[in-house]
Amino acid sequence: EAAGWHTVNVKYGRRLDALFAREGGEGLRRRIDRMPNEEYQHLLRVPIEEVRRELPGEGGDRAGLERLVSDLDDAELRAALRDLGGHDLEALLDAYRQADAVTDRPSVVFAYTIKAWSLPTEGHPANHSALLSAEQWSALADDLGADTGDPWRRFEPGSREAELCAAAAERLERDPIPPVTPPAVPETLERDHKGTVSTQQTLGRFFVDLAHAAPEVAASVVTVSPDVASSTNLGGWINRVGIWSVGDRIDWFADDTDTLVRWRESDQGQHIELGIAEVNLVGLLSELGATWSRDGQPLLPIGTIYDPFVARALEPWSFGMYAGGQSILVGTPSGVTLAPEGGAHQSIVTASIGIEQPACVAWEPCFAQDLEWTLLSALGRLGRPDGTSAYFRLSTRPIDQALALAPTDPAGRAARRRAAVAGGYRLTAAPKSPQVALVGVGALMPEIIAAADILKAADVQADVICLTSPDLVFRALQARQGLGEGDDTVLVDLFPADRAAPIVTVLDGHPHTLAFLAAVNGTRIANLGVSGFGQSGDVGDLYEHFGIDTETIVGAALDLIA
Repeated sequence: EAAGWHTVNVKYGRRLDALFAREGGEGLRRRIDRMPNEEYQHLLRVPIEEVRRELPGEGGDRAGLERLVSDLDDAELRAALRDLGGHDLEALLDAYRQADAVTDRPSVVFAYTIKAWSLPTEGHPANHSALLSAEQWSALADDLGADTGDPWRRFEPGSREAELCAAAAERLERDPIPPVTPPAVPETLERDHKGTVSTQQTLGRFFVDLAHAAPEVAASVVTVSPDVASSTNLGGWINRVGIWSVGDRIDWFADDTDTLVRWRESDQGQHIELGIAEVNLVGLLSELGATWSRDGQPLLPIGTIYDPFVARALEPWSFGMYAGGQSILVGTPSGVTLAPEGGAHQSIVTASIGIEQPACVAWEPCFAQDLEWTLLSALGRLGRPDGTSAYFRLSTRPIDQALALAPTDPAGRAARRRAAVAGGYRLTAAPKSPQVALVGVGALMPEIIAAADILKAADVQADVICLTSPDLVFRALQARQGLGEGDDTVLVDLFPADRAAPIVTVLDGHPHTLAFLAAVNGTRIANLGVSGFGQSGDVGDLYEHFGIDTETIVGAALDLIA
């Protein structure tokens, strides 16, 4: 009700309501309302003599309750005690009528029930996993006029029950939802990514660029945030599309010159802002991501969340994917690279979670152009029968985009894009056979590139490999070994057998995330990453503390080739 819903509570059935109206009835209501659930369950299962003795309680209503109870025979008392509203069909129908009568807001019916009602396990504290014995199952069938040998037998044709079921089936039948193809997502937005920029900043620019380059795609995008829209760089997008709400709402800060985000709320908005409620966010993502199959209206839902809270929201998001929802979850900022905020906001295991999550492709690009390409690719996989969700792990660390060595010729750019969306590419290749391969993900690519330069000065030949999706690379390895679908093309491109060398892997996450790469060519490997709780400090100091700095990378490479 506080959230604007119309609520109907069906706590008690008509039999108990009638007793409440009799002398001593209000005392009975108070007694049942105030007793612990455990005591109520106990009374459901004890002999009727014990019910008569214990139900009146010890309070001021005892005398009136004793008189009321004494007026009921055993069957009446037993039936009244277990008469909760969720088991009274007429009370439920009345509640639904009340809900139907309210049309200006959503309604919800709260009906109280007894677990295992009318079964031998009714009210038992261990009935969550209890199964009926063969004798109990047979007795239940007799009570219901059913046959244990044919439990799905229909009601007799022409009977009132059969007619009611047929009418309900006809009423509930839905025509198949014709598939609607989502708008075609472009391969590129043609932005020239220069200067120093983080992937989180790029995310904010992406939506504005998408609205210009592909307005029909942008019109299907719905963004969702749990109170972190501005701190995940969605401000420009929000200013463009507005906030969704049931109706127009006043922006009380519209004339505040210090407010950069215009908080315009209407039923035309495309961003939904929640409170600090990550679980609600992913539940909403899942529902928005199922509209393609449920309503014939494919949406492109994208949620932003601080990356350490992905673990908090994982179970309901995973369930949503299991149920067919397709969405994109962006975890940002991520890792100890978010140095000033300390361990509570620094994610460690999420990169590994991304690889392990079914029905989802995990991405962690370093460079802005790679994020643009991979995010467009992920959008193109939403809202379709063969689609899939995506998880992006981004960073607030500004990266010099010149380090990407992005090709400028059309053929070279097309090849780089194909490699980026396939899972990664060789950034630089040793002129001779490499003595070591340095493999990096995300925000730590500058340290890897610097380490390669130091090794080169020491006459150590190193390949530098930039992964955009360890997830896709792992799937390729599984396919090569006959353990999964797909092909191993990306492995052939990244780790050809004739360039096999010991590997140093580096990421701002748990080091075991990339340990599988040793199996590609059977090489020795050193996995660098974060395996302890985060801390607050300077980025460089934290990198050194956790052993993901340039000097440690160089040392690990030299140790492997010694």
